[in-house]
Amino acid sequence: MSEAQKYLPIEDYAVIGNLHTVALVGKNGSIDWCCLPRFDAPSVFGAILDADKAGFFRISPTDMSGVKCQQLYLPETNILLTRFLSADGVAEVTDFMPIKEVDTPEHEHKLIRSIAMVHGSLSFTLICRPAFNYARDSHDVVLSENGAAFRHQHFQINLASPLSLEPDEQGGAKATFTLHSGDALHFSLESNQENKPVSKPLSEETYQAAFHKTSHYWQNWLSQCQYQGRWREMVHRSALVLKLLTYAPTGAIVAAATTSLPESMGGERNWDYRYTWIRDASFSLYSLLTLGLTEEAGAFMGWLDARCHQLKDNGTLQPMYGITGEQTLTEISLDHLEGYRQSRPVRIGNGAYSQTQLDIYGEMMDAIFIFNRHEAISYDLWLNVRRLLDWLADHWQDPDEGIWEVRGGPKQFLHSRLMSWVAFDRAIRIARDRGWPAPTEKWVEIRSQIYEQIMNEAWNEKEQSFVQYYGSDAVDASSLLLMITNFTGNREPRMLSTIQHIKQELSEGALVRRYTQGAASDGLEGQEGTFTACSFWLVEDLARAGRLDEARLRLEKLLSYSNHVGLYAEEISPSGEALGNYPQAFTHLALITACYHLDKALNAHRGQTHPSAENLYD
Repeated sequence: MSEAQKYLPIEDYAVIGNLHTVALVGKNGSIDWCCLPRFDAPSVFGAILDADKAGFFRISPTDMSGVKCQQLYLPETNILLTRFLSADGVAEVTDFMPIKEVDTPEHEHKLIRSIAMVHGSLSFTLICRPAFNYARDSHDVVLSENGAAFRHQHFQINLASPLSLEPDEQGGAKATFTLHSGDALHFSLESNQENKPVSKPLSEETYQAAFHKTSHYWQNWLSQCQYQGRWREMVHRSALVLKLLTYAPTGAIVAAATTSLPESMGGERNWDYRYTWIRDASFSLYSLLTLGLTEEAGAFMGWLDARCHQLKDNGTLQPMYGITGEQTLTEISLDHLEGYRQSRPVRIGNGAYSQTQLDIYGEMMDAIFIFNRHEAISYDLWLNVRRLLDWLADHWQDPDEGIWEVRGGPKQFLHSRLMSWVAFDRAIRIARDRGWPAPTEKWVEIRSQIYEQIMNEAWNEKEQSFVQYYGSDAVDASSLLLMITNFTGNREPRMLSTIQHIKQELSEGALVRRYTQGAASDGLEGQEGTFTACSFWLVEDLARAGRLDEARLRLEKLLSYSNHVGLYAEEISPSGEALGNYPQAFTHLALITACYHLDKALNAHRGQTHPSAENLYD
């Protein structure tokens, strides 16, 4: 079997979850990624990173020849329906994770799978084959009349099954069965730390109660979303993805659900994204508040506030943290795993936590500024803000690794200078708005100094474009944020020229690469795909600049690159394949703001009022 046959395309997965962790479910009915008890825990099912040894839970027709596979979400929910259609019959698998109650122990989670025969008859195979701790640890399998218990040294998972199971040769349990029209079977996978016996299989009544409770939760949650503009279905799906990527106990939003899905097939650009980046903060707060999701915005602001109370002795932030504030995220390679389609190494942890990335202070301050427009921040947080800016006042001119966390050496990156400007600009505005004590004269002077430096040093007269770092001729899509952060006006000639340059140098149709590779080395081998968030930034810039027809066409093309259930990975290949970790929050955040601003601009052009949230920067 070839690598392509062993591994589904990344875009052939959908995601379910319970606000603590998620599972990726393939169109073939296989759960190939799930970490328990939380996003950044070791995987229990990890076949997406090693199809032979890392574990999966599959329910699918025994003979897949001639079977067509489809997936869809039940409307306004994260409940997934996988359909198998053949000449012999049609069957549907429903997958969901009930939302955990607040007082439920951390290790207790439930995943429910139900298969129903719509018409005809088909034979099916069920295989549940966990591989604990990224397939590094062994476990015991104990079969009983209620199903199977998979016992690991730290915890166990139980599969409650209405079918009699038998052991398979690789530490799993399996069954083969035939369903006829009207038949339905319900399976429940539960995790715990107490070696509990396997529960009785779900009755129809118990299954329906869990299904309706979960469905009601998601529909009720989405009803709070205030967005009523164009592309509402895609915006709502993105909101549901962001909610799935939220760790409920702290409000942190992970960058993506996975680790080490490659940005380049067979290459080394494989990173662990199951953590929370400060960089995502302002995008997250802006998107959540734009949609009217104030509870989620407040929870994430609480997580950011805690990081500000966790400053290092010198008053600095890390670029990223664990979902409960962990500071040390040591990066190691799992050499026993072959990686998705042999893309090595598989990494856990992320060494970027120790990098110097000066832009994070601007993103943090932008998030605080945005939230303060919605709800007044505390004075204690303001005192920590001043500590941050005291440090930044002395270091904003330092070279760093930049927004893309390059491993090719520090430089004077434009984006880092831009976000330093944002940090002081937003702090000045908060201080004046709240009347709080602050060295505003000093901050105003630094803000002006940064502005002039960017205009002088980051502008390349020959290229007629802002460039990636001072003295460079490399173009970088992060320059699009000059307009989005209100550093430049929407009709600034230099910005309009930069947009044109980015289209010429980085655009592949509607898709946009992050930067000119080769000219701007990131220290790694191989080529990456186009960066989906950057593609949406260009749409937003065009909308702000009044180029509405062009922006709309680009957006429609970008929306066509989503997968069958509206999800995006970090990158897209020229042929339309999803690349990188999946689903990625940054992309869905950029989609929301691009749709919002283009919809607002179209309404203004037609003399209509916009029904969504206020401009949070006004």
